[in-house]
Amino acid sequence: MKDIFQITSISHFHEMLAIAPPDHPLISLISEDGLEMKPELKDLVADIRFSADLYAIMYKDKVSGSLGYGRSSYDFEEGTLVFSSPGQVFSAPSDGEMVEGDGWSLLFHPDLLNGTELGKKIEQYSYFSYDANEALHLSAKEEIFISELVHQIKVEYSQNLDRHSHQLIISNLELLLNYCTRFYDRQFFTRTSLHKDFVSEFESALRTYFNSDILSEKGIPSTTYFGDQLNLSANYLSDLLKKETGKGIKEHIDHQIVKKAKVTLLGSNQPVSQIAYELGFEYPQSFSRFFKKKTGMSPVEFRTMN
Repeated sequence: MKDIFQITSISHFHEMLAIAPPDHPLISLISEDGLEMKPELKDLVADIRFSADLYAIMYKDKVSGSLGYGRSSYDFEEGTLVFSSPGQVFSAPSDGEMVEGDGWSLLFHPDLLNGTELGKKIEQYSYFSYDANEALHLSAKEEIFISELVHQIKVEYSQNLDRHSHQLIISNLELLLNYCTRFYDRQFFTRTSLHKDFVSEFESALRTYFNSDILSEKGIPSTTYFGDQLNLSANYLSDLLKKETGKGIKEHIDHQIVKKAKVTLLGSNQPVSQIAYELGFEYPQSFSRFFKKKTGMSPVEFRTMN
């Protein structure tokens, strides 16, 4: 397995690309127009995987080449945004081909968000955990709009910093992320026919899991399990399901557990403890708490009242 080269800071990334030091220690916009990676660095990244302690928003346009990201290799198209969170691992294709073309990367360190409301809710922007093949495809108007927002962020952090600077940087960054959420919603909507196929596949996989011995053998499935089954990231699949059905993966799983529990409670004389184990719970008490939270009644109360 390839070694992982760790990028620890904005300055470290600038040093790696042999470009001028950043104007701000915690955020930087790097234009790829005319950016030439040193030959020795190309050889380096062809032999290793690399990761950064940074959030990144990468815009690619008129691009050739692919980038290993998440569980797959992504061939960039015109006008796409790819997001990554700290710890995401990238790799160059095995043949050493690199992603080249126009574009930019907006990088920011988690410390930039310390003590801010954005820092408290950054995980709500689930697309930072999408796979690269779940990139955001921008329309021409959206490309212009996003570019203007990013440019405003650069203007703010590049000038002399004052007591307003940090708040304005954060405000513009949050505005950028909120618009990316809107544009992803548009993408979910415009690809609804394709997504309905994923919903159907998910529902089939969910039924198969709960109607087989897998449940009692392996326990309650994780959200990642179903993402793997459909070759999607768990966050992307969950967001897709929310747009199409109103419920994410976890809500679908919980609904299936309650549904199966009700059928078993009313259709058999099995002890509640045995039903709990068959439903994948390690402890009967956990099942009872879960069932009461979802239905307002304990399993025993539900059985006696029906």
